[in-house]
Amino acid sequence: MKTLRNIKFLLFALMTFSCLQAFSQNKYIYGNIIDGETSLPLSDVGVFFEKGRGTHTDDNGNFKLNLPKSAVKSNLSIELTGYINQKVAIDPNIDTINLGELILIHNKENLDGVTVTDKKKKYRNKNNPAVELIRQVIAHKEENQMTNYQYASYDKYEKMVASISNMSDKLKDKKFFKKYEFLLNNVDTTKFPGIGLLPLYLEELSSKNYYQKSPEKNRQIITGQNKVDFGEFIDTKGVTTYLKRLYEEVNIYDNNISLFTNQFLSPIAGAAPTFYRFYIRDTSEVDGIKVVKLYFTPRNPQDMLFRGTLFVTLDGHYAIQKVSMFAPPASNINFLRELKINLNFEKQADGRYLLSTSDLIGDFSVTKKGAGLFGERLVSYKDFKIGIPIPDSILKEQQVVILPNALNRDSSFWIANRFDTLTRAESLTYSNIDSLVKMPSFKRTMDYVTLFVAGYKQSFHNKFEIGPASTFYSFNPVEGFRLRFGGRTTPNLSKRLYMETYGAYGFKDKKFKYFGSFTYSINDKSIYTFPQHYIRASFQRDTKIPGQELQFVQEDNFLLSFKRGNNDKWLYNDLARIDYVKEFENHFSIASDFKYWKQTPAGTIAYVMPTGGVPNGRDSIQNIRTSEIGVTLRYAPHEAFYQGKLYRVPIINQYPIISLSYIAGIKGLFGGQYSYNNFDLNVYKRFYFSQLGYSDVVFDAGYTGGKLPFPLLFVHHANQAYTYQFESYNMMNFLEFVSDHYASLNVDHFFNGFIFNKIPLFKKLKWREVIEGKILYGGVRNENNPAKNPDQMYFPTTNGAISTFVLDKKPYAEGGFGIANIFKILRVDYIWRFTYLDHPGIPKSGVRFFMKFDF
Repeated sequence: MKTLRNIKFLLFALMTFSCLQAFSQNKYIYGNIIDGETSLPLSDVGVFFEKGRGTHTDDNGNFKLNLPKSAVKSNLSIELTGYINQKVAIDPNIDTINLGELILIHNKENLDGVTVTDKKKKYRNKNNPAVELIRQVIAHKEENQMTNYQYASYDKYEKMVASISNMSDKLKDKKFFKKYEFLLNNVDTTKFPGIGLLPLYLEELSSKNYYQKSPEKNRQIITGQNKVDFGEFIDTKGVTTYLKRLYEEVNIYDNNISLFTNQFLSPIAGAAPTFYRFYIRDTSEVDGIKVVKLYFTPRNPQDMLFRGTLFVTLDGHYAIQKVSMFAPPASNINFLRELKINLNFEKQADGRYLLSTSDLIGDFSVTKKGAGLFGERLVSYKDFKIGIPIPDSILKEQQVVILPNALNRDSSFWIANRFDTLTRAESLTYSNIDSLVKMPSFKRTMDYVTLFVAGYKQSFHNKFEIGPASTFYSFNPVEGFRLRFGGRTTPNLSKRLYMETYGAYGFKDKKFKYFGSFTYSINDKSIYTFPQHYIRASFQRDTKIPGQELQFVQEDNFLLSFKRGNNDKWLYNDLARIDYVKEFENHFSIASDFKYWKQTPAGTIAYVMPTGGVPNGRDSIQNIRTSEIGVTLRYAPHEAFYQGKLYRVPIINQYPIISLSYIAGIKGLFGGQYSYNNFDLNVYKRFYFSQLGYSDVVFDAGYTGGKLPFPLLFVHHANQAYTYQFESYNMMNFLEFVSDHYASLNVDHFFNGFIFNKIPLFKKLKWREVIEGKILYGGVRNENNPAKNPDQMYFPTTNGAISTFVLDKKPYAEGGFGIANIFKILRVDYIWRFTYLDHPGIPKSGVRFFMKFDF
């Protein structure tokens, strides 16, 4: 659930205002307006009261209009040029009026040789003028983008706003919220008719941008940046990164458009005619050029597709002049009430059209009505300079540069550099949030939100955090009942020195465990901020399960106390290490470390060696000691993070993440008993398949050189917990397989509801299908195999039978099928094991669970 930790202020907002839904007393008129001949929805239809307020229909033909509280019985006018106007009698005494489907009559006619398609005929791509037109748009995509020019420069202004929507007027009367009245009064009801918005987060960015096609180079110089500051409670940089991941910049010319961690197929993608229906609606003239209004709609409304209108030029370039589109309500996106995108393109001196404004809005809520979370990202461009060479002195610098005074711009700068004006409510957001974070009641609330979400409780004047709470109590076969208590320092104590510690005690083994680390930031930044540059020293004395590697929780998390099968193979670890980490701006990093490691067997594990010269003789080894020096090279192009003050989580994108590690074991150094060389290569890549979802693929390979006992070989990652682990074998027992050379491939494919959306019940529940497969090849050289080498340490046994094995001539393989998004957060997988089914005490299949908040 790390994603939730990165949007604490959003969670706080939802927790605070979700109770408003019950108090909403607004009265509305609803309706849907369609063309009487084509039965297609009509957009931009004027709907208004005589001598009163009004609105327009969206691209789906829907409208929602507030009933005036003081209105008398009157007529609702419905008007659109080219159609016969209608009037509908309305009684305002009725709480909610649903007018259903309203039909406007339009005389069918040819529009300069372009025929309006009649939906009553069977839709076909063949001989369809609308499809022929969209194929021309697709064929001319490259020439209509800025990347078609050798050089380009432009100014850019971005605005991101997050607001509470549809807040109840009765909230101000509640005693708890009286102290926040100054904030609650800042509601905007004019920007989006029918939606009241209370801004909680606002960020503005002004920049100059440069582009060169060959060799390709980009440069952004940030001239001004302004954002609300929630102080120590919420990392605004993390909020910015998260919102930008949700509300990504939209390029209609891309085949796939990423929004809310999903990918939508563009209506002008190469495969668009396969998944969309297109209809010509009208023609007009803009800038002296004939423009066709082209309506598009998904063939399957449940797919990740848009519905809306394209305006296409008929000047031979077939450029997009304007786009208005939205995600249909049936789209498989959690909590989404509304998603709209409006793009406008401006004609340049050479006759081409380049994007001038992009306005993206999303409205989310747990219910269809009541309070929700409303976000908007507006991006504006101007002062395009095309084809003018850009000096090398500009392009050779790093990709993004922030001017020294960019964070301290005054109001006059923003008045001059805003391409769009702020609403009154937006302009008050900076001062309102500044007042909010100074209130003691807000500080107390956020302290408890942090405990609930992240598991940490602030103390000692916010210089230290106690936690994580999920590890305070756990149990296992070796320690029995285990108590743990610890915490970490915060940047309020020091921005360069960080400390973390815990102590634990097992009531069965009656042993104390502990951990302590000191980290020093070399670049005077938080050690969680990119680019990292720090040195860390740590020591840990604790228990560990060989082969258990966890991606999302800590090993002594209470929920992981529950495990299937035999779980009695443990170690006592004494681990002292020094780490040095340096990240570079190009997302290449180097990490080196020295590690002294003493492993002492616990539970049913025993380190047993043959007695030299004595038939069937055995000697017990108390522990194994190693001294290692290692280095890891990592490259993650374009990597971004969910950034917090005391954590960071990488944001998955389409680029690979490559890690190459080398470890040298040095015999004799600080008592190290073995010499060896260990190599490991790990490559992660997410592959997007448009409407078919995406696959997370991990390739991993390793080789260890040296004569080594089994604890120093690769102990393959197993999972005996009931939670699903992505990088572990979920049907493998702990310490079941070891190798000194191996290669593996793990694939998890997420269909995002592509199949389930065709099944009515699953579509309604918004369930999503997942399949996974894992395969592992490996082996152990004769010198490291006790079955081949009589001088080698024996493999562990269970009830007298060998329970640790080598992969012999065939791979280990498992695969499964899962249902995700159950109750919006739960994934349930059923997994089968396909090989080595004769091993004792192994499961052949089983159920695993995983919880994740996602859109």
